[in-house]
Amino acid sequence: MDEPRTPAVMILGTHSSAGKSLIVTALCRILARRGYRVAPFKAQNMSNNAGVTAAGGEMGRAQIVQAEAAGVEPHTDMNPVLLKPEADHRSQVILNGKVYGYIDSKNWFDLKRRLWPEVQAAYRRLAARFDVIVLEGAGSPAEINLKAGDMVNLRMARFAHAPALLVGDIDRGGVFAALAGTMLLLEPEERAMIKGFLINKFRGDVRLLGNALEVLREKAFGVPTLGVIPFITDLFIPDEDAVSLERVANQPLDNSGPVIDIVVPYLPHISNFDEFDPLVAEPGVRVRFVRRAEEVGQPHAIILPGSKAVIADLAWLRRQGLDEAIMGAHARGAQVIGICGGFQMMGRELVDPLGTEGGPGVFPGLGLLPTRTVYGPKKHTFRSLMRLHDGQLVAGYEIHTGETTLLDGVQPFGVIVRRGGRAEHAPDGAHTSDASRWGTHLHGLFENVGFRHAWLASLGWRRSRQRSARPPRFAAYDHLADVVETSIDMDAILRIIGLPH
Repeated sequence: MDEPRTPAVMILGTHSSAGKSLIVTALCRILARRGYRVAPFKAQNMSNNAGVTAAGGEMGRAQIVQAEAAGVEPHTDMNPVLLKPEADHRSQVILNGKVYGYIDSKNWFDLKRRLWPEVQAAYRRLAARFDVIVLEGAGSPAEINLKAGDMVNLRMARFAHAPALLVGDIDRGGVFAALAGTMLLLEPEERAMIKGFLINKFRGDVRLLGNALEVLREKAFGVPTLGVIPFITDLFIPDEDAVSLERVANQPLDNSGPVIDIVVPYLPHISNFDEFDPLVAEPGVRVRFVRRAEEVGQPHAIILPGSKAVIADLAWLRRQGLDEAIMGAHARGAQVIGICGGFQMMGRELVDPLGTEGGPGVFPGLGLLPTRTVYGPKKHTFRSLMRLHDGQLVAGYEIHTGETTLLDGVQPFGVIVRRGGRAEHAPDGAHTSDASRWGTHLHGLFENVGFRHAWLASLGWRRSRQRSARPPRFAAYDHLADVVETSIDMDAILRIIGLPH
């Protein structure tokens, strides 16, 4: 079969967290605003920050965000392989939206060989439906120890006939060495694919760079720098990596009203961490990610987040003494809430007969809710609509294994009335009569403005000004695109892609 010839560009980075995902998001928005039907693509993503498509397929949240910025419906063809880390040397493999198996150091290269044809097929399908594709790499293309198994960086760019732009993070320091050093480690034919540099996260006046860009071009095989992008704050666009939690934790407070203090344990395998961004965006709300018991203090609420390894993270919580700190804070008046894996932790018992979550066995939960969760091989991935116990409708998505049953007459938090486009009547979650403890499997709950404001108000929050009814990230797409477009040579990039300018 012929290789695809749809116009495309590959965004590579000198290292992880250089800003590839956000630059792809910006380019998707810029091209969409210019009238192109554009799609993002990342052959292989490694992240526990995942979402669900309309068809019920699981894919990386970063590519869902990029599709939203492009104004198109997310599809698993945009991220055919998703690796979800469960331990230091083992990850669950999601292929075309469904669980495929597991990858570890022993089967890494063999499995990559089997996945490569699937990646090619997904890209061909995507390229047939869109005018232009913006591809994202992973880590660095110059990881010389991993090149043999590469299917996301230059090997993918070569298949897609996609010229590449290399992104470096100047805020981290050493950006010129990182860009030039990456080029040095590439083979001549690989260097020829790099058509320009983008320097990201610059603080201050660009004139401070002096003639550094000219010197870089001389030292880095003649590759020009096509833009210096400033450090952009307050975007509230979901990131691929959990390093974004540091951004969330360090947001400045708007002290126009009472400060509502919310604590989230920073679990080793925390998942879907971007769902707290809508809370962070509200004035007078502080979200703190904590790792130690002494950091908990006396917040208004504690949210136990989702986890890719619930039983292992529950054991970590106990080793840190966070279980006792959470119980103590609750006894003094803090609400305790669980989302997905966090909800399961709140129960009395977690039963894993097949070792789905690790070694088989029966594990005591925190005992905050009278529930029992039994793990099995089935994984639920749906977009869902829930009617809460107070009658309110909220939208979200489910990604979880395990079936949770309610004990001792406790009431469900809500009822799933639509799941994956089909009518349902499936109780989910649990809540105590005084609403001081509750949980649900539904991710994305806090993106529902009415629910979010009502819940914060129950903690004593007062809305100080009118807020948009849309999640904060939607307004951020245009802001991101505006800043990036004015900071790069977009005409040169369009020429590189092969599009009119």
